[in-house]
Amino acid sequence: MSLYYLLLHFWLHLGNSEFFVRTLSIVFALATIPALYLLGRRLFDSRVGLIAAALLTTNAYFVRYSQEARSYTLMLFLCVLSGLYFLKCLEDPSRRNRIVYILINALAVYAHFFAGLLVLTLLLSLHFLDRQHIPEVTRKDWRWITLAVSPIAVFVVITGAGPLRWIKRPGAKELWDLALHLTGNGGRLLLTAYTAACLAALIPVACLAAKRVSGDVWRYRFLLLWLFFLVLLTVAVSFARPLFLPRYFFFCLPALVLLAASGLARLRSAWLLAPTLLFFFALSLRGTASYYQQDFDLQRDDWRAASHYLLTNARPGDALVFHIAMGRMPYEYYHSLLGTAPSDPVVLYPHHADRITFLDFVEKPDYSQLERSLPQYQRVWLVLSQVEGSSGPDAVASSLESLLGSDSAGAEQRNFPGLHVLLYSKLNK
Repeated sequence: MSLYYLLLHFWLHLGNSEFFVRTLSIVFALATIPALYLLGRRLFDSRVGLIAAALLTTNAYFVRYSQEARSYTLMLFLCVLSGLYFLKCLEDPSRRNRIVYILINALAVYAHFFAGLLVLTLLLSLHFLDRQHIPEVTRKDWRWITLAVSPIAVFVVITGAGPLRWIKRPGAKELWDLALHLTGNGGRLLLTAYTAACLAALIPVACLAAKRVSGDVWRYRFLLLWLFFLVLLTVAVSFARPLFLPRYFFFCLPALVLLAASGLARLRSAWLLAPTLLFFFALSLRGTASYYQQDFDLQRDDWRAASHYLLTNARPGDALVFHIAMGRMPYEYYHSLLGTAPSDPVVLYPHHADRITFLDFVEKPDYSQLERSLPQYQRVWLVLSQVEGSSGPDAVASSLESLLGSDSAGAEQRNFPGLHVLLYSKLNK
């Protein structure tokens, strides 16, 4: 999410409250709504564009990630623009359109690695379009995109899959959860309604099974690839290296609402369309309301309370160890809000250098180094992350607990949503 964090770096100069930090995601979410309308209008017509924009606005998954201080709405916005300029380049491959298209796709991948799957899908969709509709210069665009995102490939090779090692292999439940989330957290009824709307869009063109088709039929295949190919490809890869998380496919949401909007737009009578839309909106708003009562998809760890508890109860000379390296990021944020104090614990892991860099969030524990450092501290804090719903501690947590507990009188534990904070005190010898 390097692009998002770069933008957030400058955004924080305007304010750093929790509300203001989340506002950056809201800005991109609001920009996505008119962009989706334009994409729907270019693919179909203004009627479909308006319905799709309305469905997106009331979608609980969209509302949920519009308030997340992460890159998901930025990725969504850039992916919608990518689809829009992809179509523009097919109709008018002018130098301006092609430059904007290349730039948007490159930025999308820097916003989130998985946006690269959409770039691949757009290329694949051309194999189903009549060749006469494909400009000759299109291949050059992919080469420029590949060159622009090559630093990402280098970064992945150097870093490896370590930051994603905690992801589990997906099963039927994860796919079912993704379907429920994308359709708006409204349960089986809303999922059924979306399925019916999508089928209404596809049934009239389902009989046209030719490999290459005209633009009128191709647009449905384009949306189907966007919606399903990315998911199925990742599930297949996940048997070798688990990479599947429902939120990584947040950018499939535009394809879903556009397909559903196309099906709903076939109801030409206002007397049929109006109550049908109201039914969708009612279920969607119910899903959004239930989100405010109980989080879904990504459970928020209560770093605010945990950090406040740790910093207010720490003593001078204490040390601090995080179970997951990324946990240091929210801790440092709340630490910055509270301000520094003499009692602030010394972070032993992750600790790469005196100044925090991205390496602090991707490295693995050096147990030998920790074993040499721990005897210098009378008290050591351990923060365990991602504990909600887990069957037990993972290998890293077990190793850290064993290492810290070997020379202590036991651990005092305080639990927070998604987090355990443990305090180990050295045995008096």
